[in-house]
Amino acid sequence: MRSVEFAKGHGTRNDFVLLVDRDGLLDLSPADVAAICDRRSGIGADGILRAVAADRVPEWDGPGGIWFMDYRNADGSIAEMCGNGLRVFLRHLAEQGLVDDTADVPIATRAGLRTGRFLRDGRISTTMGPVTTGDPVTIALPGHAWTATSANVGNPHAVVRLGSEGELAGLDLGTAPTWTPLEAYPDGVNVEFYVQRTADRIHLRVHERGVGETPSCGTGVVAAAAVACPGGRCIVRVLGGELEVDLTGPEAVLTGPAVIVASGEYRLAEGDAA
Repeated sequence: MRSVEFAKGHGTRNDFVLLVDRDGLLDLSPADVAAICDRRSGIGADGILRAVAADRVPEWDGPGGIWFMDYRNADGSIAEMCGNGLRVFLRHLAEQGLVDDTADVPIATRAGLRTGRFLRDGRISTTMGPVTTGDPVTIALPGHAWTATSANVGNPHAVVRLGSEGELAGLDLGTAPTWTPLEAYPDGVNVEFYVQRTADRIHLRVHERGVGETPSCGTGVVAAAAVACPGGRCIVRVLGGELEVDLTGPEAVLTGPAVIVASGEYRLAEGDAA
């Protein structure tokens, strides 16, 4: 039986298991990740955030001397980025004394370099890279179909505007949305459904690829804000709370809370591994 030291945290109830693996020696199979994230037999989470020294990550060709955020979805699949996860990742590193929370902190991700800033009010702001929007696609759930806007925040999104709060509340996101054309998202897609409340405020629900519906999705919040409030500032209410998006600069900036709630040792049975 193997054991790993972990912490558990969340950003607007988008929750994660955090592992510090400076030298990149921890080999987690998709089955390991799924076992840890299982909400009945594991710790329970929407994904795993593994902190590795960027110099130890062969796929990273950016600056050294910083941390790399290795993000895995709850089903074990690898994802490029996670906005809420990035804030929780920074909070954990700061609480462990691994970064200086009085200065801007660069973090390496599969989507590129991101920068975190710890605010006086306790929240954390992170750069999210540029947001691009593309051709319309069709998103469908059983009995319904909508035209969506494609968006990329370092990972793929499809954003659907709905007409009412009732329509938003009535969605059944227990089923993964489908899309056409299929070739638009060869690796799957995160789907956001939103209602425009005011010019700078939206309400949002999200289905994350590899996870299902989550109370919040940082990159999804940014993608939806880019469609609903292009070039401006947007307050986004998700099931787990409220986040702010600033789209006035060359990079989107996401601001919100991040909390570490537990730590301990997890015993991963050899039978759980692939």
